[in-house]
Amino acid sequence: STVENARWELAGYQPRATRLADRLASFGRDSHVRPTSLETLQKLKPAFGGVQTGGNSSAIVDGAAAVIVAHGDWVRANGLTPLARIVAGAAVAVPPEIMGIGPAPAIRAVAARAGIGLDDIGRIEINEAFGAQYLACQRELGFDPERANSRGGAIAIGHPLGASGVRLTHTVARQLKADGVRFGVSSACAGGGQGVAVLLENL
Repeated sequence: STVENARWELAGYQPRATRLADRLASFGRDSHVRPTSLETLQKLKPAFGGVQTGGNSSAIVDGAAAVIVAHGDWVRANGLTPLARIVAGAAVAVPPEIMGIGPAPAIRAVAARAGIGLDDIGRIEINEAFGAQYLACQRELGFDPERANSRGGAIAIGHPLGASGVRLTHTVARQLKADGVRFGVSSACAGGGQGVAVLLENL
């Protein structure tokens, strides 16, 4: 369920307390995740005259993220345990009017740089700006949907601008460990016509 996936996702993060004017507020639970039903989703009106509604679009939520990207020698010298190894990265351009397809050529590019096939990538994270956008990428690449966004994507979890890239990559790294998978990729589209992807290898 979405709630179970959200619990898995949040397990990788540390709760934080922030001093507000009148109290100390704890941020250990995501307020975006909430129960729904097919009946409720069917009642939502399309936002742009097409098929996209608030139910199949990612919500803009608050979030912040940081990550350490380091050389293996530095990691070993400092006694750290890496989550995964970065194998390849790519940023590609696509026509702005179809910017949502950006993850597809970016994923192809990182696979080609690593000398592997798409079938070798066991976990795929595509930032879901919209449900139709994710489906377009899935159809373009032809991967088994069971391999993608398997712990819930941005439609379920939310899309914190500026933090989603780290969130996606962290999710992939944790999935590689949890599921015993060798390769995983995180990817996203960007307004203006861009797609980005990073390929990770389990250690």
